[in-house]
Amino acid sequence: MSEKELGQKWDRCLADCAVKFGTGLGLGIVFSVVFFKRRTWPIVFGTGLGLGMAYSNCQNDLRSRYVLHSKVAKEQ
Repeated sequence: MSEKELGQKWDRCLADCAVKFGTGLGLGIVFSVVFFKRRTWPIVFGTGLGLGMAYSNCQNDLRSRYVLHSKVAKEQ
């Protein structure tokens, strides 16, 4: 695996982690305010779920040998 491919995988992992962290945090805050009388455990639970899913996706992406998210190869 080249350095460029590894860099692309890390960039995707960090972007995925930021999105899932933010979504989990946001949903945790909403559920905490609306359903659970402003308790903190829904926020921690949502954030943990987001980070766990991001970690799993990154682990699978970094273990794969091929870049699956690249542009379509040119036909020769």
